[in-house]
Amino acid sequence: MSAYSFWGAIEVGLVFGLVALGVLISFRILRFPDLTVDGSFPLGGACAATLISQGMDPFLATVIATLIGAVAGMVTAWLNVKLKIMDLLASILMMTALYSINLRIMGGPNVPLIMEPTVFSQLEPASLADWYQFKTLVLLVVVLAAKFLLDWFFSTETGLAMRATGSNPRMARAQGVATGTMIVAGMAISNALVALAGALFAQTQGNADISMGIGTIVIGLAAVIIGERIMPSRKLYITTLAVIIGAVLYRFFIALALNADFIGLKAQDLNLITAVLVTFVLILPLLKRRRRHGANADNKAL
Repeated sequence: MSAYSFWGAIEVGLVFGLVALGVLISFRILRFPDLTVDGSFPLGGACAATLISQGMDPFLATVIATLIGAVAGMVTAWLNVKLKIMDLLASILMMTALYSINLRIMGGPNVPLIMEPTVFSQLEPASLADWYQFKTLVLLVVVLAAKFLLDWFFSTETGLAMRATGSNPRMARAQGVATGTMIVAGMAISNALVALAGALFAQTQGNADISMGIGTIVIGLAAVIIGERIMPSRKLYITTLAVIIGAVLYRFFIALALNADFIGLKAQDLNLITAVLVTFVLILPLLKRRRRHGANADNKAL
């Protein structure tokens, strides 16, 4: 693997670390199967790219894109909480609507940013040794900041109420927690993180595209699953770190597979590699249990 491919994998892995944190909130903390992320990821990229191309400051454009992503999450939760639409169906409806909304925002299938300023070019030091390492460093700071803010938030009274809502909503309501409000707030935070990831992804890649959100939920879930398998823990601050590492490892393994000439894989095999990798991670505990039982059986036979 070349240095370009290596740093590119780490860079994209950190971006999807934000997606993994968002998916962790919806799927693990709120127990809300949210497919909105397939729409809120390109929503963040579309909003940021469109605003930047119209002359807006990249930092302000990124913030606005993040807030609009939060609104998308709130609408999904509102459909579920207020209109009593099943959570999965509500997220599918929102994801479907966002496809058209993203096209409207961009005015077409994509918005180029090649000649436009980005948050990375704005932060670029005068004497830059390595552009790719610099972008990776900026993304690392953003992802770690998001992680520590989430760790702090979920240790507050509101954060604990949100965690209780996902774990046992009936008990949470009995304790006076407004579970509907917690779901709306949690979904807003989740999709804000995903939209932030989309905005940064568009700026690292040099364009926003309508198809950039395809498979985002699968990648986010893969990162969460991989992270939970390699660093199992009941402590949230460890879990948030684990899913970020899971996202980076996921992208690294994908890049390694695509750059291994002897395997013969190509870019169009990306979804196949993803499916195989996630399947392997999911069955890994089963393989370990069978191996352990087999070893115990052999010991008893002796």
